[in-house]
Amino acid sequence: MRLAASRFLSELNMKSHSHSAARFLVRGRVQGVGFRYYAQAAATRLKVRGWVRNREDGAVEALAIAPPQALEKFVAALRQGPPGARVDSVESQPVEAVDEARHTGFRVEI
Repeated sequence: MRLAASRFLSELNMKSHSHSAARFLVRGRVQGVGFRYYAQAAATRLKVRGWVRNREDGAVEALAIAPPQALEKFVAALRQGPPGARVDSVESQPVEAVDEARHTGFRVEI
Protein backbone atom coordinates (compact mmCIF):
# COMPACT_ATOMS: atom_id res chain seq x y z
CA MET A 1 0.00 0.00 0.00
CA ARG A 2 1.40 3.39 -1.01
CA LEU A 3 0.90 6.27 1.38
CA ALA A 4 1.62 9.95 1.29
CA ALA A 5 5.05 10.27 2.84
CA SER A 6 3.87 12.40 5.79
CA ARG A 7 1.20 9.90 6.86
CA PHE A 8 3.60 7.00 6.48
CA LEU A 9 6.24 8.68 8.64
CA SER A 10 3.79 9.54 11.40
CA GLU A 11 2.75 5.87 11.54
CA LEU A 12 6.39 4.82 11.47
CA ASN A 13 7.21 6.96 14.52
CA MET A 14 4.63 5.02 16.54
CA LYS A 15 6.65 1.83 16.09
CA SER A 16 9.59 1.01 18.30
CA HIS A 17 11.99 -0.34 15.65
CA SER A 18 15.51 1.00 15.81
CA HIS A 19 15.69 0.93 12.00
CA SER A 20 12.90 1.03 9.47
CA ALA A 21 12.92 0.63 5.71
CA ALA A 22 10.80 2.30 3.07
CA ARG A 23 10.61 2.81 -0.67
CA PHE A 24 10.02 6.33 -1.88
CA LEU A 25 8.68 7.32 -5.28
CA VAL A 26 9.35 10.95 -6.23
CA ARG A 27 7.44 12.47 -9.15
CA GLY A 28 7.88 15.78 -10.93
CA ARG A 29 10.86 17.19 -12.80
CA VAL A 30 13.33 14.94 -10.99
CA GLN A 31 15.49 13.51 -13.78
CA GLY A 32 18.29 15.42 -15.47
CA VAL A 33 18.63 17.83 -12.52
CA GLY A 34 21.05 15.93 -10.25
CA PHE A 35 18.29 14.55 -8.04
CA ARG A 36 19.91 11.14 -7.44
CA TYR A 37 23.20 12.70 -6.33
CA TYR A 38 21.33 15.20 -4.16
CA ALA A 39 19.47 12.28 -2.52
CA GLN A 40 22.76 10.43 -2.04
CA ALA A 41 24.36 13.45 -0.35
CA ALA A 42 21.34 13.87 1.96
CA ALA A 43 21.35 10.16 2.80
CA THR A 44 25.08 10.18 3.55
CA ARG A 45 24.72 13.23 5.81
CA LEU A 46 21.80 11.56 7.67
CA LYS A 47 23.42 8.09 7.81
CA VAL A 48 20.62 6.57 5.73
CA ARG A 49 21.49 3.35 3.89
CA GLY A 50 20.00 2.13 0.61
CA TRP A 51 19.90 3.29 -3.01
CA VAL A 52 18.29 5.70 -5.47
CA ARG A 53 17.58 5.24 -9.19
CA ASN A 54 15.78 6.75 -12.14
CA ARG A 55 12.69 4.97 -13.43
CA GLU A 56 11.61 4.71 -17.04
CA ASP A 57 8.38 6.59 -16.25
CA GLY A 58 10.35 9.75 -15.30
CA ALA A 59 10.12 9.28 -11.54
CA VAL A 60 12.95 8.65 -9.08
CA GLU A 61 12.74 5.69 -6.70
CA ALA A 62 14.68 5.23 -3.47
CA LEU A 63 15.04 2.54 -0.83
CA ALA A 64 16.01 3.97 2.55
CA ILE A 65 16.97 2.19 5.79
CA ALA A 66 17.42 4.28 8.93
CA PRO A 67 15.94 5.15 12.30
CA PRO A 68 12.52 6.84 11.92
CA GLN A 69 13.88 10.31 12.76
CA ALA A 70 16.49 10.07 9.99
CA LEU A 71 13.83 8.87 7.53
CA GLU A 72 11.77 11.96 8.38
CA LYS A 73 14.68 14.23 7.54
CA PHE A 74 15.45 12.23 4.40
CA VAL A 75 11.90 12.54 3.06
CA ALA A 76 12.00 16.28 3.81
CA ALA A 77 15.11 16.49 1.62
CA LEU A 78 13.36 14.48 -1.11
CA ARG A 79 10.41 16.90 -1.00
CA GLN A 80 12.75 19.88 -1.42
CA GLY A 81 14.99 18.45 -4.14
CA PRO A 82 18.02 20.17 -5.67
CA PRO A 83 17.92 23.49 -7.54
CA GLY A 84 16.25 22.95 -10.89
CA ALA A 85 14.01 20.13 -9.66
CA ARG A 86 10.26 20.37 -9.17
CA VAL A 87 8.86 17.78 -6.77
CA ASP A 88 5.15 17.18 -7.35
CA SER A 89 4.74 14.26 -4.95
CA VAL A 90 6.61 11.85 -2.70
CA GLU A 91 4.90 8.52 -2.07
CA SER A 92 6.16 5.96 0.40
CA GLN A 93 5.68 2.29 1.03
CA PRO A 94 7.00 0.36 4.03
CA VAL A 95 9.41 -2.47 3.30
CA GLU A 96 9.25 -5.34 5.74
CA ALA A 97 12.04 -7.70 4.70
CA VAL A 98 15.33 -6.00 3.87
CA ASP A 99 18.74 -7.64 3.89
CA GLU A 100 20.39 -4.87 5.89
CA ALA A 101 23.85 -6.44 5.50
CA ARG A 102 23.61 -5.77 1.74
CA HIS A 103 23.15 -2.05 2.29
CA THR A 104 26.26 -0.66 3.94
CA GLY A 105 25.98 2.83 2.47
CA PHE A 106 23.78 4.75 0.04
CA ARG A 107 24.45 4.30 -3.66
CA VAL A 108 23.21 5.76 -6.92
CA GLU A 109 22.07 3.01 -9.26
CA ILE A 110 22.61 3.62 -12.95
